[in-house]
Formats: sequence, C-alpha cells, structure tokens
Amino acid sequence: MKQKEILLFGASGQIGRNLIRKLSQKNYKITAVTRNIHRKGYILKTQANPGYLDLVEIKNFDSNNIEKLIKKSSICINLIGILFEKKKNDFNLIHSDFPALLSKLINKHKLDKFIHLSALGIENAKDSDYAISKLNGEKRIRENFKKSIILKPSIVYSIDDKFSTSFMSLLSKLPIMPLYYKGKTKFSPIHVSDLVDIIENLIEENHNGLTLECVGPEEITFKEILQKLLRAINKKRILLPLPYPVAKFSAKVLQLLPTPLLTEDQLKLLKYDNCRSNMYKCNFDIGFESKKKFENEINKYSYNWKSGGQFAINN
Repeated sequence: MKQKEILLFGASGQIGRNLIRKLSQKNYKITAVTRNIHRKGYILKTQANPGYLDLVEIKNFDSNNIEKLIKKSSICINLIGILFEKKKNDFNLIHSDFPALLSKLINKHKLDKFIHLSALGIENAKDSDYAISKLNGEKRIRENFKKSIILKPSIVYSIDDKFSTSFMSLLSKLPIMPLYYKGKTKFSPIHVSDLVDIIENLIEENHNGLTLECVGPEEITFKEILQKLLRAINKKRILLPLPYPVAKFSAKVLQLLPTPLLTEDQLKLLKYDNCRSNMYKCNFDIGFESKKKFENEINKYSYNWKSGGQFAINN
C-alpha cells in the first residue's frame, strides 16, 4: 500500500507537535508548513524520526506554493488558529479565508481527507468576532469539500499549552484572581494526547463529512478549574467575582499587552459554555473515548509552579 503523505498546517503548536510524534510513529510521512523555518524548525525536527518529516516555509498563505504541496499529498490537516487579533481582519483571514482556500484546492486535486480544527461552544456566540470567523470557516469548508472532517474541541491542555500553564503562573503570583460571570461557565477540557489519538483514528477510519465535538471525560466550571489548579500548586488565593462593567474595563486594559491576558472578544466568549452541545456527534459517540482527567494530568507538571519546585511533589 502506498504510504500516505500528510500535509500539516499549524505544526508548531502543542497539538501539531504531539501529532507529528504520533503520526511518525505510525510511519506516516509528514510535510509540516511553517511561516518561519529558522524559529520553528529546531523544535519540529525533534518531533519525528529522520525521514518522516519535511519542513516547508510558506509566508502570507501563498496559494501557488500551497497548491504545489497539496498536489503531492493525500491528506491535509489544518490546525491553524489564533485567540486574538494583532491586526484587524486577522480572524477572518486565518479562520475563514485560509480554510476556504485549502478546501477549494483539496477538492480540485481530490485528496482523500481534509481534517480541520475549529472550536467548541461558538454557535451561540454571535457577539464574538472569533466565533463568527470560525463558523464562517466551517461553512465555507463544507461548501468547497463536503467530505471534510471538522473537529470542535473544548480547551486542549498539556504541559505545552497556553491555558493551564498561564493560569498556574498567574495564580502563583497574584493574591486575587478575578472570576468572570461568577466562574459558572462550563468546560470539558481534553488532554492533547486524547485529541491526537482522535485525529489519528479519523485518518485511519472512514468518517468523511463528519463534524465532531471533541471533549474530555468531565464537565467542570471555570471556578472549579481554578480551584483544581490552586490545589495542584499548593496555593490559596481569593477568587473574586467581577461585575461585568469592571470585567469589560479590565479586558480593555489587558488586551493592550503584547500578548493579551484577556481581550474584550474573549470576555464575550466566556459567557458561553464550552462543553458538548448535542448539535453534533462527539468523540464518545463514535468510540473514541478520552480518559484523562484534568486534575490528574495537571498534577504531573504543576511542580513547576510550586514553592520548592520538583522537590515539593510530595508535600
């Protein structure tokens, strides 16, 4: 059987790096696209055995170079996404226009599969630019390539994430942590290894045309997430509910940072639950169970934020 060539966009993030490791172990040949091969290449080259990974640099979503890569591939996976805009219209460019371009070229060259990473809990967030751009991207993908597989994960976490690690950093330093919407928003965090297993199964099995919500084994509120993180790092902090006007003002300030801790758009998203909606099938429905629980997994790397570091594990 001919070896399947996988074209991967968004390879340098936590999902991409873990996926490269998983797929190379399964003897898939991967071409990973990056915007800066000198900054990202040294990390990506360590993720796969020699001969299983090629790195290609493409800037500004050059359609001609992208089409050349698609011609040589049998499967395309798009993991590219952003949480905040550095420039106006970045959400539309990255979450809508780029997936639309990929799906059109994939249909033209008749690839076996296109797996696209979207987001969970965005259908009701009609006041969020992020959510609108994600949903528009899903719609355009379906119009261009009906066989596309669209994944909608809840929070994806691991030691390489920008969620649990960022909050543990903040909780280790700040005496008070604000609670937005009283901390009642629900999440179903999924460990990156469980999500990568789902993607691998979708590559190997026939689930074309599927929209799949990817969730972990539990539903927990934002307040409960912070409480679990605090237990993991052996800290006690005040969790302070913020009235919406105060929260909105804080978001206006925090979004001015080079890497925003919170934006006004993210504050809007936090109103909406980020767990299974029952609008689509979820991974449990098709036999892809995620088993790793949030508190168990964060305890494996939380010592980085404990007083005493690794020597505080048993304290």
